[in-house]
Amino acid sequence: MKQLSLMEKYPVFVLEISKDETKYKSADEVVHYLKEKIYSHKIAEFIAVFEHYLHTKSLDEGVIAEGIIDAKNVIFCFGKQLPKPEVLAVRPRSIGICEYENRFVISFLEAPNAEANDTMEEWVKSIKD
Repeated sequence: MKQLSLMEKYPVFVLEISKDETKYKSADEVVHYLKEKIYSHKIAEFIAVFEHYLHTKSLDEGVIAEGIIDAKNVIFCFGKQLPKPEVLAVRPRSIGICEYENRFVISFLEAPNAEANDTMEEWVKSIKD
């Protein structure tokens, strides 16, 4: 897993997984796996799946990078505290699953909570066999 600064301001974690390195063969299978992890977590709350690829494809001005065959966001929250209203700006969390013919690119924005970050990193790394 690597960490990068997207657009020079967003700290993002990214893991590229070849399809021969995992038992999952589609973005939908990865989404299902992540939903299981969220549902079994003591704090996390599943919110939704955003069909990013389908949304972008439906737009007249939509642009999708060459090779991407599916893209989804699993949206959830670890919000066990609400110490001040501004914390809402960094919630909920999202893990992006981008599918290519031969690989997945899984990414998420760094969370302000180290425990949440560690959990998301563990979930994403566990997709790989």
